[in-house]
Amino acid sequence: MGKRFSRIKPVAHTLMGSLLASASFSVVAQNQALPAQALDWQAWEGDEASQQLCRGRYVMPSYRLPVEQNPETLSVETRDADYAADGEALLRGDVVLRRGNTELEAERIYLPASREQVDAEGNLALRDGQALVRGDSATLMLNEDRASVRNSHYVLYEERLRGQASQLEQTGESQYRLRDATFTTCDPGANTWELVSSDIRLNQESGFGTATNARLKVKDVPVFYWPWLRFPIDDKRHTGLLSPAIGFSSDGFNYAQPFYWNIAPNHDATITPRWMSDRGLLLNGEYRYLFSESEGTVEGGYLSSDDGGNSGSDRFAGETRWYVDARHAGRVNSRSNYRLRYGASSDGRYFDDFGDEFGSSDRVSLERLAQIDYQGDQWYLDARAQGFQRLEDPLSDNDKPFYRLPSLTANSNWQLGSGFFSEWRSNATYFWRDVDERLVPEREAATGTRLHLTPAVGWREEKPWGYIEPRAELWYTAYELDYGDRETERNTSPSRTVPVTSVDGGLMFERELELGSRGYRQTLEPRFNYAYVPRKNQTQLPDFDSRERAFSWDQLWSPHRFSGGDRVGDLNRVSVGVQTRFIEDDSGRDRLTFGIGQSIYFADRRIDSDGDPDTLPARPEEDAYVNPQRYYQATRDRSPLVTRLDWQINDRWSTGYEWLYDDHREKTEHTRFDLRYRHPEGHVVNLGYRWEIEGFDPDTLPGDDGFRDYNREEWDLSFAWKTSPRVDLIGRYLHDQTNDRALEKLAGVQWNDCCYGVQLVWREWVDDNDTARVADDFNDRGLFLRFVFRGLGGVGQEADSYFERTIPGYRPTPL
Repeated sequence: MGKRFSRIKPVAHTLMGSLLASASFSVVAQNQALPAQALDWQAWEGDEASQQLCRGRYVMPSYRLPVEQNPETLSVETRDADYAADGEALLRGDVVLRRGNTELEAERIYLPASREQVDAEGNLALRDGQALVRGDSATLMLNEDRASVRNSHYVLYEERLRGQASQLEQTGESQYRLRDATFTTCDPGANTWELVSSDIRLNQESGFGTATNARLKVKDVPVFYWPWLRFPIDDKRHTGLLSPAIGFSSDGFNYAQPFYWNIAPNHDATITPRWMSDRGLLLNGEYRYLFSESEGTVEGGYLSSDDGGNSGSDRFAGETRWYVDARHAGRVNSRSNYRLRYGASSDGRYFDDFGDEFGSSDRVSLERLAQIDYQGDQWYLDARAQGFQRLEDPLSDNDKPFYRLPSLTANSNWQLGSGFFSEWRSNATYFWRDVDERLVPEREAATGTRLHLTPAVGWREEKPWGYIEPRAELWYTAYELDYGDRETERNTSPSRTVPVTSVDGGLMFERELELGSRGYRQTLEPRFNYAYVPRKNQTQLPDFDSRERAFSWDQLWSPHRFSGGDRVGDLNRVSVGVQTRFIEDDSGRDRLTFGIGQSIYFADRRIDSDGDPDTLPARPEEDAYVNPQRYYQATRDRSPLVTRLDWQINDRWSTGYEWLYDDHREKTEHTRFDLRYRHPEGHVVNLGYRWEIEGFDPDTLPGDDGFRDYNREEWDLSFAWKTSPRVDLIGRYLHDQTNDRALEKLAGVQWNDCCYGVQLVWREWVDDNDTARVADDFNDRGLFLRFVFRGLGGVGQEADSYFERTIPGYRPTPL
């Protein structure tokens, strides 16, 4: 061991470790590369290596000198030291200098008598726990914010950045300059890409750096050049250009260049000009703000003149296209919150034509809302004005949704003891929409006020062996209506009072069971439900928000055939069913759940959307515009048999099955089957099958976009296979068996490396504005490429959210 001594000297924290400690973007020089070990690189070993994207990691070695109690203490270890009479010192032979968290190694270090400067040379290594700087020689001014390292190599441990610079200088407090510098996030010895610049200046106080003559090299081949480049050097938000999005499809070329504006710590904006070769220049923008009690966003897009697209028949050619969507939410106090939103678009096809996400847009409407609520110990209150612009083109008057101007809600629950309870549900709403009253069905032509009260009482007795719950609701609804210019004999002040009664009960049997050396707890759970709703004339009532529900497992146990408050479906039926579960004793997880049930009807269901208690729905042979299933659904004496199954076959395989079978007609009405595979390493396979008889949804009629004039049968196969930590293979095939056509074909590969990522996807799909008509459908296709340089940025259209939605269970490796 060499000689060791310490000296306390108040000096500025300027050792070069602070130079790059918080940088998220950095640089490297053009000298000969150092061996990986000299950069504190540790390769992964054994099985661990096969699970990592990178081939190793940067790890700082242990400090050679112990930490001193006083962080200002300067500790030194050297093999040889020469001292002059005036106090100068020359330290030679594996010199180590430490102060605080910063440690300097060199072959020779010169300390002048003033101790204001350190000159070091020979195998220089400077570490501070966050960064490593190596060089041939260095000068450090201990009482000034100045330093210089020549022929330097550096590493940022956490950010996985490394680089070189012919000269690295500290020119002032938190200000640095690097000459002939480069930067990369690739593993040592694998310069897939690097950024090269003749002059880089870093300002840690502002969080920015600038580079002149910056070149991006891929495998030593220059691919991009910036005469001048400004970039962030920390993880704070900074104004500047973001990664562009580039796309190619049958529609043409698409380029979007976002610009981020960091207005203030709680305000920012993103402005995105987007050029589409078939449409023109679209300007998108988003503004966000955050306060202690509120937050919000404003986003929108504007295209002054649409070029019409590649189809040549776009009716929006030459028109101005735009949208705006503003949202604000806040808190009044600990019990009360409010929300504001306004969304509008120039037309219903805006997001079909200009959606900037991979795949189809999920937006079907834009909301307008002003709402405030109150959550008390007993009461929940809600007041709102709400409406929607339906995104459909063309949009007929009878498809326009009603506005609620306003809607007031007051709800409460009371536990009365001994199992008794009561509920209060109430709402008062004024419904309005801008339509020609003469062009819509008479029941939809009115605007006006609806008062809806539904008090309920009940009793629930629950034991370990079962439960019973009788319940009674009273639905009272009153209206004040205005039919405008439409001539009508309908009552403008109708009302309705209907009791809704039900009894729900079930038993619970359990037994211990052993299957395949595993212990289970099997349950047998018979259940019954009786519901009675008398038939009530509702022909004078409008239809603001009601929809008849399609039959399902949940409908076996519900007395409500309609959603909304304008229709109460007559019902006199008993539902019976049984469910069994296999529960793993160790984990308590349901390994298998199987249930079967059916409803028995004691009377026809005459109430439909017209509300007529005396007339059954028309037969399809009598009226071509009636749902072909309505008459049969209204007069059948029993529901379809409903069977459902959820089975966790093992830790990797699971399946789900639902089957609605008409045992009278011996016909399947609806079925759903899913087979799922989940591997611990991330492999995903999904197989789905859907069958639905024509007219299964009673709320749709021929001519509606949601109506299919055929039995719907579809297969859906999707997968994502991680062939290695670096490579994901993805695919999807959605097949319309009824019309013998593919609705979507998708194949892609994603390559993830330590310093870059590539995503290449081919997709072909049916592009259509409706689901009912097949003859006017057309196919669209595209090849989508996304390339990301980790630590620098990338280009391409983000598709991860679409993959997660269409390939259930898949979690893409972030690019």
